[in-house]
Amino acid sequence: MKLRIITAVIAIVLFFPIVFYGGWVFKALVYLIATIGLLELLKMRMTINYFIPFAITILLLWGLLIPVTEQELMEVLSITKAEITLIGVLLLLSYTVLVKNKFTFEDAGFLVLSAIYIGTGFYYFMNAGDAGVVFIFYGIIVVLATDTGAYFFGRAFGRKKLWPQISPNKTVEGAIGGVLLACVIAVLFHWLFPLPHSLPIIIVVTIIASAAGQIGDLVESAFKRHYDVKDSGKILPGHGGILDRFDSWLFIFPLLHFIHFIS
Repeated sequence: MKLRIITAVIAIVLFFPIVFYGGWVFKALVYLIATIGLLELLKMRMTINYFIPFAITILLLWGLLIPVTEQELMEVLSITKAEITLIGVLLLLSYTVLVKNKFTFEDAGFLVLSAIYIGTGFYYFMNAGDAGVVFIFYGIIVVLATDTGAYFFGRAFGRKKLWPQISPNKTVEGAIGGVLLACVIAVLFHWLFPLPHSLPIIIVVTIIASAAGQIGDLVESAFKRHYDVKDSGKILPGHGGILDRFDSWLFIFPLLHFIHFIS
């Protein structure tokens, strides 16, 4: 626990000032974090051993992270992100032929889906900063409050397992407690740092976002269970890897954009 707290404090001291500063420094940090997260996911399946597909996937990730709108991208490069993705797909499928199926269709599919999963999540996280730093911190406090509430409610009242085959320690009571605490903290956050939405909307969105964050956490747990790894990485002592800490963010921030909470 001591190691987890020390790592968390160091991460906050280093990360939050960059978020506040914004600009290219923040975007460069997101590119770095997203790239590490992708490496962790590819390493789980050992797809990192294929250098050319690995390089194509990294480039695909960076293309999906380009911090401009589709219209701006079309004006500058005359290409959309959907077309960038298709180019990546065609290149990876072509490689399966060049190596006579030693690198398979399933390998290619895993790489493309990984790049979309990581790239889309971090792209919308980056966009939240462009919409206003208050949105980034709203998303972060929802995740932190959900994790905290789920942990303490689960320990105090947990009886019914939520998904024992994937995450044995999570309980239904803990999940509900996480949502409740997220709503309380979100209301306090809105009182201190007003969001451009009414209080009822913030409560409803927080319930949805908290649930989505828990699904994101379970998805990451399912990856680790399937590939038989304890943590996605070791870059954050006491916490694991980037995906271990950002798994909920990858679901929450796209969701907040999709429902137009962040415009």
